[in-house]
Amino acid sequence: MQALLALMNSGRYADAETMARALVAEHADSGMAWKALGVCLRVQRKEAHEALRRAVELLPADAEAHANYGGDLLDSGRYEEAAAAYRRSIAIEPTLAGTHNSLGLALRALGAFAESEASYRRACELQPDFAAAHNNLGNLLRACGNLDAAIAAYRRAIELQPQYPEAYNNLGNALLGIGAREEAAQCYRLALAQRPELAEAHSNLGNVLRQLGRLDEAIAHYSRAVALRPDFFAAAYSNLSDALRDLGQFDAAVTSSRQALALEPGNAGTHNSLGNALMDLGRLAEAEASYREALALDAQFAAAKCNLALVLRAQQRPVEAAAACARALEIEPNSAAMLTLLGELYADEGRFPEAEQLYERAIAVAPEFAEAWAGIAHGRKMTSADADWFRAVDAMLGKNPPPREEIHLRFAAGKYHDDIRAFDAAFVHFQRANDLAKRFGAPYDPAAQERYTAALIAASAAVSAAPSAEIPARDLRASLSQKPVFIVGMPRSGTTLAEQIIAAHPAAFGAGERDFWEQAQARADRNACTLADDYLRLIDGLAPQAQRVVDKMPQNFLHLGLIHAAFPRAHIVHMRRNPIDTCLSIYFQHFKSAHAYSHDRDDLVHYYRQYARLMQHWRRTLPAGVLLEISYEDLVAAPEAGARRLLEFVGLPWDPICLDFHRASRRVMTASKWQVRQKINTQSVARWRNYEQHLGPLASLLAADES
Repeated sequence: MQALLALMNSGRYADAETMARALVAEHADSGMAWKALGVCLRVQRKEAHEALRRAVELLPADAEAHANYGGDLLDSGRYEEAAAAYRRSIAIEPTLAGTHNSLGLALRALGAFAESEASYRRACELQPDFAAAHNNLGNLLRACGNLDAAIAAYRRAIELQPQYPEAYNNLGNALLGIGAREEAAQCYRLALAQRPELAEAHSNLGNVLRQLGRLDEAIAHYSRAVALRPDFFAAAYSNLSDALRDLGQFDAAVTSSRQALALEPGNAGTHNSLGNALMDLGRLAEAEASYREALALDAQFAAAKCNLALVLRAQQRPVEAAAACARALEIEPNSAAMLTLLGELYADEGRFPEAEQLYERAIAVAPEFAEAWAGIAHGRKMTSADADWFRAVDAMLGKNPPPREEIHLRFAAGKYHDDIRAFDAAFVHFQRANDLAKRFGAPYDPAAQERYTAALIAASAAVSAAPSAEIPARDLRASLSQKPVFIVGMPRSGTTLAEQIIAAHPAAFGAGERDFWEQAQARADRNACTLADDYLRLIDGLAPQAQRVVDKMPQNFLHLGLIHAAFPRAHIVHMRRNPIDTCLSIYFQHFKSAHAYSHDRDDLVHYYRQYARLMQHWRRTLPAGVLLEISYEDLVAAPEAGARRLLEFVGLPWDPICLDFHRASRRVMTASKWQVRQKINTQSVARWRNYEQHLGPLASLLAADES
């Protein structure tokens, strides 16, 4: 036995195992030999259970044997048996700090948090310099939400053992929990300085860098985590997917999520991340399926519930979205995200007071939930009586919130100051919001936009040789239906107003913004007849009895060639607005996706010029009578004349109800949802003059009639 112990003390466990096996073969009733064999096997990560079990049978009064057996049971996930073994060890020798620490691990795994904390604290009392016990105590306190005490425990562990990368990583997690993001990042960096291969620290550092908006750095650390643990570190793939989404690399995000699911198919969080990436790509049905899979795996997954409701709303299935919110709130009545989303659904219906009540409920639950504060500002005209609202928002801004939250708050603060006519202050907030928003999503590529515009012009050049040309014979294969009405233009140019006027007519239906033609443009099969049939099925399903169905997706101005090929007799309304008013209104709006140009004034000017270039092409090539151009300024100055012109163009008789559209109960799911519930007014005409000193590059649009 002395020779065996000498081998073990020198770290020669393979040789010690050989000698221990010889000893137990010759002395089968030697508890010490079985105990030594069990230790040798455990150190070498070999199956040791039988040896350790024999040791405790033969040495029932040996505290160390019981502790060793408890360790094997703990590693095997047999937590109750492990706790029993540790308790037997402590009954024999109450002063073994290591055994108290191990008992704490078993009790935590069993959910006995109070007993676990007591065990860790007893270990620290017995051995005040026991760094691992302080670290484990910190983990327990953090799991219980006691972050300040957890931070103190981690700091004590590091004080006792300065080279302790796991403790630095854990301290970073606790600091992140209290919002100390920069300090958390420093802790992760210290952990990696001590152990560069610590994948968890790379992944955690990626998380905090993503919150700070440093996306390229975040992706680098996620990628390193994946490289270090490619076979089983699914969380890093999932986090990488989220960061790639932030950069607008949506296809890569889908790939990363699918890689994570290949490693861990039952991970609900990864199914949720995949759904997010698919939703960004506009693949709404697939996104819905991913969210439903996440919920099938974890019925209590709040984020997936919220995202499912969002995708249903995006698919313009508001009744189902509201039902999904209601079901989720039955389970989690205090979900700030769900209360806020339900508020958005109410606002879509024009139920603004009820929506605000939901935002206030969300704030009562989570006092710094940025989207709820923003919802209040966007749901009505703010006044000087809302000064308390702004003071609360300003206090949150003073705490350096994560960029995504700050974006919501800045756009809302800009709206507040614009409403109370404090225009300089408003612009400061809008500019900061856009500067932050540029960090997220795909960057605008002017050269790519020019190439795309040129390709659209080239592809559609044969639609018509002149405005008076007859419909080409090849188009007679397409639908001659006049049911579809398309309202196009730049965002914030009055497209929603025009839709509301037409949709108020008893023979018409407003279909909102449909992404059909964006998807059709990307299809390999762009046969006009097939597209027409598919689109008619879509709108017939929405309003089978309507004579006219209005699709007001503004960006359909990109696809007018394809639309006209499929529906040569469809009516197309082009809304035109002062270019600077248009671009400023876009700049002041929180577009969350699909508008990469919207966060930079130079990019806005470039995109607007490409839009003007393409619209000029459609004027030249579309046949007479297909395209009606309406000035927003003329429409709000003379609403009845404009409304009559719209209805005459789409082939509907005049009905005065079309001037009372603001009283209609139909849903509006655009940024204009509050404005279009008001009577037509001219308050937004020449709005740019309030911001004349802040126009910057937008001033170049004054030089000529850009529309």
